[in-house]
Amino acid sequence: MLRRTFIKTLSTGAFISMCGGLGTVGNLFAQEAGQIKVWSAAKGTFIMVSKIDKTEQEWKEILTPEQFDVTRKHGTERAFTGEYDKLYEAGIYQCVCCGQDLFHSEHKFDSKTGWPSYYQPIAIENIGISKDRKWMMVRNEIHCSRCKGHLGHVFEDGPKPTGLRYCINSAALKFAPDSTTVKGVR
Repeated sequence: MLRRTFIKTLSTGAFISMCGGLGTVGNLFAQEAGQIKVWSAAKGTFIMVSKIDKTEQEWKEILTPEQFDVTRKHGTERAFTGEYDKLYEAGIYQCVCCGQDLFHSEHKFDSKTGWPSYYQPIAIENIGISKDRKWMMVRNEIHCSRCKGHLGHVFEDGPKPTGLRYCINSAALKFAPDSTTVKGVR
C-alpha cells in the first residue's frame, strides 16, 4: 500500500526517463532550453527559472566545507547535529546552493531521526528524485531541481496525508522566516 501511495504521489509531478531515473514535470514544459518551472512561495505561483550549473571550484567558493560535502558530494551530516532538526518556526526552507524554495514549515514533522523531515515538498516540481544505490541498498535520493544539490532521501514511512518522509540534511538548507502566512503554497 505504501509503495502505491508513493508512486501515486510521484505520478502527479514526476516522470520516469528512458534511463530509469526520475525527473520533474517542470522539465517537460520548459519554454526555453535550460529553464524549468518551479513554485515560488513569495509570488504564490509557478515561475520559470534558469537551471544553475557551476564548476566544483565555483561551488567550493560559495559553500562551507560541510555544505559542499553534503550538496555536491552526496554526503550526510551526523544525526541530531543539524541546525534545522528542531526548528519549528513559520517559514520556507530553501536550497542552500541556489535559494530555490523546497519545503514549507507547515509540512514539517518530528520524525525522531535526527534530520529535518517533511511529508511533502513545497511543490514536486522543485525537487528531483533519483536512485541511490550506495551502501548496498536502493534509496530514493532527493535533489534540488534547479542546481542538482543533494538534499537527502525520501522514505515511505511518513505521516498522513502522503505517507512519505522527506529526510533532509540541514546543511543543504537555509531558512527564510515568514512573518505572515505564505499564500498559495500547496
